[in-house]
Amino acid sequence: MIKVGVIRGGISSEYEVSLKTGANVLAHLRSDTLNNKYKTVDILIDKDGLWHLGGVPTTMENILNSVDVVFNALHGDFGEDGKLQQILDQWGIPYTGSGAFASAVGYNKALAKEEFDKLGINTAKHILFPAYQKDFDGSLEDYAETKAKKVWETMPPPWIVKPLTSGSSMGVHVCKTYPELVRAFNVGLNQQVSLIVEEMIEGKEATVAVVDQFRGQKNYVLPPIEIRVPKTSAFFDYEAKYTGIAQEICPGNFSNDEKRELERLASLIHTGLNLSHYSRSDFIIHPKRGIFALEVNTLPGLTDESLTPKALYSVGATMPEFIDHILGLARNQK
Repeated sequence: MIKVGVIRGGISSEYEVSLKTGANVLAHLRSDTLNNKYKTVDILIDKDGLWHLGGVPTTMENILNSVDVVFNALHGDFGEDGKLQQILDQWGIPYTGSGAFASAVGYNKALAKEEFDKLGINTAKHILFPAYQKDFDGSLEDYAETKAKKVWETMPPPWIVKPLTSGSSMGVHVCKTYPELVRAFNVGLNQQVSLIVEEMIEGKEATVAVVDQFRGQKNYVLPPIEIRVPKTSAFFDYEAKYTGIAQEICPGNFSNDEKRELERLASLIHTGLNLSHYSRSDFIIHPKRGIFALEVNTLPGLTDESLTPKALYSVGATMPEFIDHILGLARNQK
């Protein structure tokens, strides 16, 4: 029996999503399809960063000594930014998902954009603002006004203000007016995180997942999903993602040219950023300016509401098949 440690929870704002991803992975590992091959070890990292085994607090060392391979079900800080990956590398424990460096680059929206540029992929214009430091930057209100003015003088509205790192649309603000921009800066800077401000590209939303060495292909590209956001939502935000109010159409209603280009770009991002096992890239199709890459998810959600499972189902794949495949890649590669 292969002992699989499923790590979930974590210190990020995506704690609840990670719990659901981990629970889903555990449920499939314990199903009749896989329970004869794998023995599950439920590993929880709480919001304070404390490790738990079977609900009991214990040391990281004790936990990592008890597993053969890790299924990384964390999202956000520590799980997606390369830090957990560095620890597992040091311990020599194989794990699912991309390596430490690739994870760090993919998780940082500005660094990912730089890589998109190098690959010749369109991405929205942006400005990066370092995290607010009271001792150096003065009052928060004045600093927010100064940074908002810089954006106002550089890019026309509307704008998207979001944390440099994070996922699930946490902390994202769509701003159409200068006062909204100032308020978004005040909120974001108060969190003491770096912010990135982008021009808002309007168009048809798409997301495309890639799986390594699946069905005889080195990089198997799953069908592009079309995302339709209700008019009650300004964008594909957390509520739209996880309450089912958005329409997620798979395969999406794309022209043949759009479909081929989305697939090409998702594969290019996956290989160009040296990602491993699986990833999911998000795009906007502007009616006149073409396709823009928004960001890449190096550990896409695997909840019942998540997009990657929907893409897998659309090609007749099952979650047990996918999980078994990913664990096999991890054990053979790391």
